[in-house]
Amino acid sequence: MENNRSKSNDVGRKPDYYIVRFKKDRIDYFIDRNHLDLKSDEWVLVQAERGRDLGKVKSRITQELMDRSQRKYPLEILHRARADELEQLAQNRQKELEAIGTCREFIGFRGLDMKLVDVEFQFDGNKITFYFTADHRVDFRELVKDLASTYRTRIELRQIGVRDETRKMGGIGPCGLELCCSRWLRQFSPISTQYARDQNLAVNPSKLSGPCGRLFCCLEYEEGFYEEIRKTFPTVGEKVGLGNERFIVDRINPFKRKVVIRNIDKENIEEIDLSEFNRRFRKTDKAWLDKWLPKKSVEEEKV
Repeated sequence: MENNRSKSNDVGRKPDYYIVRFKKDRIDYFIDRNHLDLKSDEWVLVQAERGRDLGKVKSRITQELMDRSQRKYPLEILHRARADELEQLAQNRQKELEAIGTCREFIGFRGLDMKLVDVEFQFDGNKITFYFTADHRVDFRELVKDLASTYRTRIELRQIGVRDETRKMGGIGPCGLELCCSRWLRQFSPISTQYARDQNLAVNPSKLSGPCGRLFCCLEYEEGFYEEIRKTFPTVGEKVGLGNERFIVDRINPFKRKVVIRNIDKENIEEIDLSEFNRRFRKTDKAWLDKWLPKKSVEEEKV
């Protein structure tokens, strides 16, 4: 009786939307029409594009964010994972380890210039995905045949970049924290050495590169902070004057809001607050500006 009442209450309710996380933080967007009221880190069985898969709820999202995921046909959350399904997932993880060794043997046998990174079994066994890196295009058609004849299921070989490889492998960055790409960063953006210059860092790729060999991702998402800083701080190398004395901006410290200036004639260096720099070298007082601006006539003001 209570179940029938709860089902009747659900009639007309809008579905719920979730992000579900799979192995190595692969994520996708799902719709929950059963109103399961899921919490983060709960295991759920979902209807994937081809078959069923098991994943962990990452977060609940709005319909607006779901619409922006650009999924024409939303994937479905079927139910909370049962104990037997979690046991099957553990068995799949063991099969993945065995498949890595098998695939590497086939790669060596075929003499392919590629590096296997990871293997992922779909929960229902209808698909196995092999992730690899390579410096160029690889003709792996014969390898696919070898794997398909061994596992008797659909095989997908997916070439990934070195950044994706590092995300899958995980690790600790020079900052002492878990790598951003394996912890929370979902999309990679092009990174330029200009970001290092903007952030007053020495352009030394060996010291600015992560385990993947590419420039730190944090250079990109910290760039916005320095773009804002440039609007309020003077430019390094800028020349300013005070009376008969001339100064040049040697460097800035945005975190302490300090500016280091050097007297061009006397060669002495001074560190001052940004507010002090503005007071001495930037005339921001409106009364002072009005003194030097041309005065409008009475007729112009009336117009």
